[in-house]
Amino acid sequence: MNTIIRLSLVPILVILAGLSGCASVKTAATTVGSSIERVAERIVHPFSPAPASRPAPAGLDNYKTQVAQHVVRHNPGHSYEGQLPAMLPAIVVLEITVDENGQLTNVQVQRSRDPGASQVALAAVRRSTPLPRPQRLALATGRLTFSETFLFADRERYQLRSLAGPQAAE
Repeated sequence: MNTIIRLSLVPILVILAGLSGCASVKTAATTVGSSIERVAERIVHPFSPAPASRPAPAGLDNYKTQVAQHVVRHNPGHSYEGQLPAMLPAIVVLEITVDENGQLTNVQVQRSRDPGASQVALAAVRRSTPLPRPQRLALATGRLTFSETFLFADRERYQLRSLAGPQAAE
């Protein structure tokens, strides 16, 4: 369909360009052809879906990895090495907010079924402050809020989702 529209308009464009004194017939034809293609695309696909949500800022996963490594370094006795068991005794999701300097402004439990594990996770983040600076991720508001998941292998030791490998199969 695009080819038929473009071919039928070329002679008309040449005549119009010549009559209007256009210096570049090729430029006029290309411009009108591109416009026609955009209109034809809207006719053929009038309801193209919009993105469901904006993508995460570039670098957020990298920043979360830096934070997870930082937390592990500051909590050596609580880090679990190796492959996690198939059945985890606890999973805690924390919502963490830092300012542009990496200072912890808020940390709260977003999801957990184990109050003891929640306290271990909260204490680990608090012991790790200040966290790495979020650089450009906090420019708009001066702070950054993100989630991190603590995967507990036992009552005191965990891996952070941003660093964890695959779990053992059942």
